[in-house]
Amino acid sequence: MTDSFMPCWRKLLSPLLCGILLLCAAAGGQAADISVRNPVLAPGDEGYTLSADFNINLNARLDDAIARGVTLYFVVDFELTRSRWYWLDEEVVSRSQTFQLSYHALTRQYRLSSGALHQSFASLDDAQRILSRLRNWLVLDRGSLRPDNTYQAAVRMRLDLSQMPKTFQVNALANRDWNLSSDWARWHFTPSELAAPVFSVEGR
Repeated sequence: MTDSFMPCWRKLLSPLLCGILLLCAAAGGQAADISVRNPVLAPGDEGYTLSADFNINLNARLDDAIARGVTLYFVVDFELTRSRWYWLDEEVVSRSQTFQLSYHALTRQYRLSSGALHQSFASLDDAQRILSRLRNWLVLDRGSLRPDNTYQAAVRMRLDLSQMPKTFQVNALANRDWNLSSDWARWHFTPSELAAPVFSVEGR
């Protein structure tokens, strides 16, 4: 290759490299993730209820899976522990709640279900908006906590691949696009002081 030919190649390669870098950046910007905001435990008539907000960002692969009729199972996990200086922390309660997000081609509507309850939506954004707002979930029975103790609460949301059909589980487990889980949001509280907590996020 002659010296005079090299600048021509450089002129062709430069836009090509820029395009590749832009595509990589765009792919990185579409990564799926979940984060937790504003978790709060509040006393109620039957016990303590949990409310929290989640930022849910689905990538193109998950959007396409829902559009093709694949049901996604989102699980909210809640844990409450009490520190003990003489032994391991005591697990007071551990609860999970599952939400099913699906699309029905006949009605052209998205459905969000939890147990026997379900709600339909005209768009995926509308369904995600409701999924991202957890409100008044009863997690602790009345009288289950001692007012003189300090507890640590923790909450997260994750995509549960184990509830999907086996054919999808094999592909999903080998593909990072399906790896969707928030970090644990943790905070300390006492039953007599249930103001909005200052919480920390623990690494996965």
